[in-house]
Amino acid sequence: MPCSPSALSSEKTVSALANLSVIIIAKNESKSLEDCLRSVAWAAERIVLDGGSSDDTVAIAQRLGARVEMAADWPGFGPQKNRVLSYASAPWVLSLDADERVTPDLAAEIQRLIVSADARPWYRMPRSSSYCGRTLRRGGWWPDYVTRLFRRGAARFSQDQVHERLIPEVGQGAMPLGTLQHPLLHATYSTLEEVLDKANRYSSLGARQDFAKGRRAGLAQALGHGAWAFFRTYVLRGGLLEGGHGFLLAVSNAHTTFYRYAKLWLLRQ
Repeated sequence: MPCSPSALSSEKTVSALANLSVIIIAKNESKSLEDCLRSVAWAAERIVLDGGSSDDTVAIAQRLGARVEMAADWPGFGPQKNRVLSYASAPWVLSLDADERVTPDLAAEIQRLIVSADARPWYRMPRSSSYCGRTLRRGGWWPDYVTRLFRRGAARFSQDQVHERLIPEVGQGAMPLGTLQHPLLHATYSTLEEVLDKANRYSSLGARQDFAKGRRAGLAQALGHGAWAFFRTYVLRGGLLEGGHGFLLAVSNAHTTFYRYAKLWLLRQ
């Protein structure tokens, strides 16, 4: 007796769930991790690689049924994401940050995609981010495409300490990139204190990464790059249309960029 359409749909959904591993790196993310994991509760495998948290991050992940691995040393974002990727076992992988959430519409789109015979090896998706309580659509924050969904074995993360990216595995050659329609939610920067803290950490990581690659900078370059970051965010990318939040975003981008190059200059001294 042939299966009903509803039964076939149910079988496809079950297959989709079994096809996906969600990977997350985290350290002291107790404020964000629960919402992130709940947004992908439908996935067959959720893996959290903890980087030595001193808060309830590990307990939260375990309570919500995620697999938890430990790696207390910090090799950088790219190497750490490759570590957690090595634990994934499903044919498809979705990489998330702890402060990101998958909406029901995006979840349904992913579930349909990973059982499709026409699926491409990797996909980008738009990301909708909030800044100090406001969702921004200008200043370079929309659509802010990020490539996060890919076939396991087709791609890996670059070895960059910060601003890592997905790259094809050796032997894969050029891979066609697909685009998802529904956005990933990014609950970043709830306070200005978080903005300043992340600017300090990321400028230090970026400076050390540049120094290791043999790059050099002076204070004049730091000033120039910082001014350009403000102009690009506030004028060219329309941050001025976001009012005060757009101005703060432009200033924080300039601040991060200036200190990255200033720290690079100090490393040379």
